[in-house]
Amino acid sequence: MAAPQQAAGGGALETCGLEQILEALKLLLSPGGSGSSSLQITKHDVLLATLKSNLSALEDKFLKDPHWKTLKLLRDEIANKAEWLQNSVDVTWSFTSQTLLLLSCLKETMVRLAADFSPGQPNPRTPEAAPALSPDTLSIAQQKTVQSVLQFVVTLGVCPYLIPGVGVPLRYRTEFGAIVQDVVCLDAVPSATQRLYASCRVLLNVAQHASLGSLIFCRHFGDIAAGLCQLGFCPTKRKPLQPEEEVLTEEERALSREALRDILDQVYQPLAVRELLILQGGPPQSCTDVKREVRCRAPTWLRRLCGQLLSERLMRPNGVQAVVRGILEGAGAGAAGGSDAEAMAADWKKCDLIAKILASCPQQSLSPEDYYRAICPQILDLFHFQDKLTARQFQRVATTTFITLARERPQLAAMYLLRPMLAPLHRCLNTTEIPENDMVPGTILVTEEELSRCIEDVFKVYVVGNEPVTALVDSLLPVLGALFSLYSFTKQSVSHIRSLCQEILLWILGKLERKKAIARLKGFAGLDKSVPSLHPLCQFRAAPQGGIMITIKEALCDEDEALYQKVSSEQYQVEHLGDLLSHCQECGLAGDFFICCLKELTHVAVENEAKLKMQPYSSNSFLDLEQHQTLLVEDQEQKLLVLQLMALLCERMSEQIFTDITQVVDFVAATLQRACASLAHQAESTVESQTLSMSMGLVAVMLGGAVQLKSSDFAILKQLLPLLEKVSSTHPDPVIQELAVDLRITISTHGAFSTEAVGVAAQSTLNKKDPEGKTEAQQQTSHERDTDMPQSLLEQQQSHDKSNQTGLKSDAPFIRRSFGEPSTTTNRKPGSVTTEQLQEVLLSAYDPEIPTRAAALRTLSHWIEQREARVLEIQEKLLKIFLENLEHEDTFVYLSAIQGVALLSDVYPEKILLGLLAQYDCGKDKHTPETRMKVGEVLMRIVRALGDMVSKYREPLIHAFLRGARDPDGAHRASSLSNLGELCQRLDFLLGSVVHEVTACLIAVAKTDREVQVRRAAIHVIVLLLRGLSQKATEVLRDALKDLYHLLKHVVRLEPDDVAKLHAQLALEELDEIMRNFLFPPQKLEKKILVLP
Repeated sequence: MAAPQQAAGGGALETCGLEQILEALKLLLSPGGSGSSSLQITKHDVLLATLKSNLSALEDKFLKDPHWKTLKLLRDEIANKAEWLQNSVDVTWSFTSQTLLLLSCLKETMVRLAADFSPGQPNPRTPEAAPALSPDTLSIAQQKTVQSVLQFVVTLGVCPYLIPGVGVPLRYRTEFGAIVQDVVCLDAVPSATQRLYASCRVLLNVAQHASLGSLIFCRHFGDIAAGLCQLGFCPTKRKPLQPEEEVLTEEERALSREALRDILDQVYQPLAVRELLILQGGPPQSCTDVKREVRCRAPTWLRRLCGQLLSERLMRPNGVQAVVRGILEGAGAGAAGGSDAEAMAADWKKCDLIAKILASCPQQSLSPEDYYRAICPQILDLFHFQDKLTARQFQRVATTTFITLARERPQLAAMYLLRPMLAPLHRCLNTTEIPENDMVPGTILVTEEELSRCIEDVFKVYVVGNEPVTALVDSLLPVLGALFSLYSFTKQSVSHIRSLCQEILLWILGKLERKKAIARLKGFAGLDKSVPSLHPLCQFRAAPQGGIMITIKEALCDEDEALYQKVSSEQYQVEHLGDLLSHCQECGLAGDFFICCLKELTHVAVENEAKLKMQPYSSNSFLDLEQHQTLLVEDQEQKLLVLQLMALLCERMSEQIFTDITQVVDFVAATLQRACASLAHQAESTVESQTLSMSMGLVAVMLGGAVQLKSSDFAILKQLLPLLEKVSSTHPDPVIQELAVDLRITISTHGAFSTEAVGVAAQSTLNKKDPEGKTEAQQQTSHERDTDMPQSLLEQQQSHDKSNQTGLKSDAPFIRRSFGEPSTTTNRKPGSVTTEQLQEVLLSAYDPEIPTRAAALRTLSHWIEQREARVLEIQEKLLKIFLENLEHEDTFVYLSAIQGVALLSDVYPEKILLGLLAQYDCGKDKHTPETRMKVGEVLMRIVRALGDMVSKYREPLIHAFLRGARDPDGAHRASSLSNLGELCQRLDFLLGSVVHEVTACLIAVAKTDREVQVRRAAIHVIVLLLRGLSQKATEVLRDALKDLYHLLKHVVRLEPDDVAKLHAQLALEELDEIMRNFLFPPQKLEKKILVLP
């Protein structure tokens, strides 16, 4: 019997087509209608009547239509093999049975058609033609039909038989589902469990075909999984069963459990995770409706089962990603995107929930170490997705997981998350041993991709997460030195990770305790060698793809080159540390670090004085002597580094570096300690005296009412009392002693008692800070006091004379009101300068104090600019004063003198310019090269001030600069050429006949001069000349252009200096642009309109 049946089945399959099966399925799904007016009765009756009518129509078609005979044979064969009851009193199950049989027929037919299909050879003449479709391929319309059938099967054959709490009940899905739930007869044979088992087994059998399986699991995976969970894992009743009651055998339950695990492994894992979460249900909720409470709660066994299955999904390869996608894609994230995805991007609650799930070790795991060892690499991979929307959500999950793990399990987080993430930076630390096989110069320790990924991950975890968990902060501390070195390297070029490094450093410095932050800053600067830093054999290099990689340095044979690289590297690091601190002023870190450096400077001063009094080192061992010399060199480097840091901080930091009174008091305390140290060693200098006066004046300003002080502020100020007492007892100047005593009294009494000396010191300090801050009303009041109250004026002068003795006398001529301040001269009428005022300023111009002398020179310059008659009468004396001060070493003094000579030359150019040229031409016997170059700067300021009138003095200026180009001193030659270039740039067409002289000089210098700096200056003159003349170069230079071109080509080919070559290349580019515009002028589309008479 088996062979004939197989033959019949085989013949049926050979002649039966997909169209007939799909037509039969359509017949079962044909809609029906009713004319009843009762809505509720109509829905139930119509549904049952329609199902009966469609079943009868299908049977009539099988019996009457001969073309359906093969399909009937196939259906009967499959029905005979089926082990489940197909006919029932319940119409819904009879309809479901017939539908399942037809689906089985469809699957068998599709399998046979695919097996018999053999595609022909492609036609080489038409290679672009599409290959032939397999005969088991369903069209879009046929797929819709199958989807409708599957929906009926699941709705009628699976969902009604799920116990309460398993899956989503039909009545809560659609209105049709509620009707189906009511019309299904659960008491009829077969039982509900048998019906559910049959439906699931047939659907799983049909799903073995790939096309049908995708249609089934895409929409109905959750319901099928719920049915299998109930069949395989639902606890059975413990009381003895009735004989007539049918239950599943243990084999059937085992098959259901195996089928559940198989489909969970086969389907898209995020889909499996999402459906398991739905099956597991939410936490218990308080519901007044009984039905709703059943819906909200899942059975305990199901919740436990879903938790176990979810844990298994999580522990699989890429399980973390599956869990994340399964939860987030349900809200629109992932491939679907769209507006739902954008809305989900802002909903971080689900991301935080996922992070908590990932951070919790499941009960099924053997040990937490095994669990975190498996999932932590997957968590790190969540940072590296390219899709913007998905990456944003995955990064949030990963960041929150980092933070949660670091807070709850810091040791495991450091071992499996933080160490792997920071591994590229740990690899290049000076505390790490580099393997011998990686010690070859040029070996790449960290690739470009590894370093970029590491920095980006650190930024996402620390800066974006913004949770200063102890484990996170501690894990980043060892690599901060390497991170700062990387930041310093990125500041020297263009890099996309520069801003990331800066943000990471600013974040960690802001989150650390202040002492630890300052210690790290000292390590960045090189003051603290105990802080881990970049390995001395490692270096950062630009990578081929535009990133940065870490390689092994190549050994330098030249000691000078090695020293230069070391010094330049330290210089860059200090400068970049200043850039970093400029962003830390608001939080007060920059101010605290400045005070720390000031204290280090005090220690340096004390150590210097102490070492001067030490006995010379003597040892018979050369090794001990060498070690001693090394320690001395390192000590000197440390001191120079402190001085360099102080200079940089004073230059870069603004006035708002101190954010509170505590920092101001610490600054004053550090300054007073330094002054006390100098007094103890009897080494007080002018700078120390001025510093002491400034700090005490600052305290006087605070106590004088410039700052609103509270009782807590006076408690902070009291830490200055021991220092002020020491100053009052050790300083040799009685005025300083008196001021220190008065400040102590004022601080001790919380400002209740204040002497006149404190007020005078405060006023003097404010005047030095803002000498032009007086208003016109204050000037008028000062003038009235000068005329009406001479006695008060005398007392005021006496008080200021007294304050001058305290070291505040640097601005004394400008504090006294006897002749006014520089700010008053701006509003004064010309001729109001008195002889006494002029004489006092002239005397101050020779004052040994640098600030006093520079201020006097600037006052004289201001009066010259205002054309004061009494001042202009003594022009020769003024010129002598300015020229003498040109030889001063201090920048503030000689720059003020340069400004004065330039302004005086603007008034009397003919009398002064020729004298300056004579002084510029004199040899080294009369003036030093530095003084002559300062005179050259004066001449260039005069040239700029004269403008077009410079043509009158063209000849003497050009000849003076040409003679300077032949001076024995190389620096003077370079300066003369630079001045010549700027002069020629301003003369334009007025160069005239001297063009050939200038070009001949430039050619000779560029080819024959031995000094590199002079040759650079000569080529730079050509650049300035061509750039200044622009399109006029062809007319002004004419024949000289050819000689200049040959010179530039000669320099590019033969000049050994790269900078000179660069200047020559720039000049050639300028010349090329000039000649292109000359030969091919731009076309102007303009129309001329002529008006005829």
